[in-house]
Amino acid sequence: MVSLDLLHTFLAVHRAGTLTRAAEMLGLSQPTVTAQVRALESELGHPLFVRGARGVTPTAAADDLARRLDGPMDALAGVATGLRDPRDPAGRTLHLGGPAELMTERVVPALAGTIAAGVAVRVRLGLADDLLAELGQGRLDLVVSAIRPRRAGLHAEPLCDEEFVLVAAPALMPVTDLSRAPLMSYAEELPIIRRWWRHVLGQPPPKRAVLVVPDLRALRTAAIAGIGVTVLPRYLVAEDLAGGVLAEVLPTADPPINTLYLATRAAGRDAPHVAAARAALLLSGKQW
Repeated sequence: MVSLDLLHTFLAVHRAGTLTRAAEMLGLSQPTVTAQVRALESELGHPLFVRGARGVTPTAAADDLARRLDGPMDALAGVATGLRDPRDPAGRTLHLGGPAELMTERVVPALAGTIAAGVAVRVRLGLADDLLAELGQGRLDLVVSAIRPRRAGLHAEPLCDEEFVLVAAPALMPVTDLSRAPLMSYAEELPIIRRWWRHVLGQPPPKRAVLVVPDLRALRTAAIAGIGVTVLPRYLVAEDLAGGVLAEVLPTADPPINTLYLATRAAGRDAPHVAAARAALLLSGKQW
C-alpha cells in the first residue's frame, strides 16, 4: 500500500512546480521532499518528474495521478483541519487574494468582524490567473476573482457585480468627440476601455492611451487631475461623481457589468475561518 504521506507530498510538488516551493507549503525540508518523491517513484516503478534548472516538469503519468488525487486528497485535508475544533475559527490564519482596488475599497473592511473573532488575515494582491493558481496549490484559502475558475477541486460563487463608467474631470466636460479624447488605461490593450466602447458604442476605441498605469486608483487620480478620460468601476468613483469631482461621460442605462466571484478549494471552503470570511463577504457583497 502506497503511503498517503508520499501521495500528499507528490501532489504538493505537482501543484507548486518546484521542490523548494512544495517544501515551504508542507513545512518540510527540500531534501525530505526530494526523498519522498523518489520513494514514490521507486514504488510506482516509473519517473513522475523531469528535474530542470527552474523546477520540475510532471510526466504524463504524474498528470494522470494528480487528476486522480486532486479531490480525494483535498477532502482528507479538510477532514484533518476540522478535527481541532470544527466550530471555532479563532487562532487560524486566512490567506486571501484579490485585485488591489477591490481589496482596498471593499473586501478588507468587510472582514473587520472576522478579524475581531480571532482570525488572522494575510492578503495577496495580484491578477486573477496568478491568484487562482496559488489557490489550487494550497497557498491561498480564498480568492476574489473576475475569472470564474474551471479547474477541478475549486469552487466559485458570485460575490457581486461591478458596473463600469466612463469618467472625466469637469474641466474636460462636455466631451463632444470621444475619438479625440485622451484615453487612460490599465494596460496597453485597453481591456476595460475596449469592453465599454464595444458594449455602449458598438465599436472598438479609436486610438492608443496617453497614459497606461496598472492600478485603477492611479487612473482615478489621473482623471481627477484632468489628464484624460478613463473607464472605472462605479464603486471606485461613486463619491467623486456625487461630489462633482468627476463627471460621467455619456451616461447609459445599460452599462457593461463584470461579475466577481469568491473562489475556494472545494474541500476547504467549510473550514471555520474560511466559512466565516465567506459569510462576511457574501453578506457585504449584496450591498456593493
